Amino acid sequence: MMKLLLLCLGLTLVCVHAEVVTKNFDVPKLSGEWYTILLASNLKEVIKEDGAMRAFVDSVEASDNSSAVLKIHIKINGKCVPVTLLAHKISEDAVYSINYPGVNRIRIIEAVYDDYMIIHFYNAHSDDTFYIVGLYARTPDKSPEFKEEFKRIGQKFGIPKDNVIDLTKTDRCLQSRDN
Repeated sequence: MMKLLLLCLGLTLVCVHAEVVTKNFDVPKLSGEWYTILLASNLKEVIKEDGAMRAFVDSVEASDNSSAVLKIHIKINGKCVPVTLLAHKISEDAVYSINYPGVNRIRIIEAVYDDYMIIHFYNAHSDDTFYIVGLYARTPDKSPEFKEEFKRIGQKFGIPKDNVIDLTKTDRCLQSRDN
């Protein structure tokens, strides 16, 4: 009887285990509320306090034409400012273009639709070219082990661990989300 119970528990855990998606994303499944957890960049100053690319994602909404609407907050002079961006799909590999200063490309790296997504952001503006890898979750925080795994993913993109910023320890404009 005990073996049968353990077998049932094991099968339940296997069925509940979420699938990590790394291609052929179903963007409508990414729609909904998100929280910015970690940002990493090869140019750390763009994601530091008052950095031009330090953005806090509130939500993603898929649109009918393979585009997505991103609602974010950025801080300007210490105030949380809402911004809405339209991401246009430009490739079947989950690559999107965003109208923001410079040439901007976003690529979804991986996702578990009801848990987290990891995005690679590339920006070329004037003489600066940089990239950001961001971890976004459906909940306001992730475990320390998960954050360490994200740092290893950042290193695959050439980002040192010292260039990872944990935004769960800062004001992420959460009080502005409902307004």
